[in-house]
Amino acid sequence: MKKALLIFSIFLLVTGCSQSDDNFRNNPNLPDVRVNLQLNLNLPEYNDLAYPGNSYSTYNQGIKGIVIYNINNNQYAAFELSDPNHPPSNCSTMTVNGVLASCNCDDNKYNIITGELSEGDGQYTMKPYRVQRSGNVLEVFN
Repeated sequence: MKKALLIFSIFLLVTGCSQSDDNFRNNPNLPDVRVNLQLNLNLPEYNDLAYPGNSYSTYNQGIKGIVIYNINNNQYAAFELSDPNHPPSNCSTMTVNGVLASCNCDDNKYNIITGELSEGDGQYTMKPYRVQRSGNVLEVFN
């Protein structure tokens, strides 16, 4: 009996776990757009990204822009600057102040290190982008 219960428990565990977290990450408010941004950290424009704890925002990529945060010179975080909890509009572009991104439409504020909602209400976190550093070039992509 114990053996059958163990096998049944393992079966439930294996079939109950999803292979992907797409259902949690798919945000109906934000369309998928192609992002391939390369930043040469030797250029003065990106000087803030040379030091941990600093960020750089660009509004020329993504849906409404992208913020990149230097965690420790080896790890970086990059997120979409369109508020994920409502469709893109004239006021949905978020502005960055310190480690918080704020939406002009409502009182939503997000942590740019984790992408999590820190103030306001909504079910979605900020849309993340992948970041890879090769030498002095930082590549942000999806």
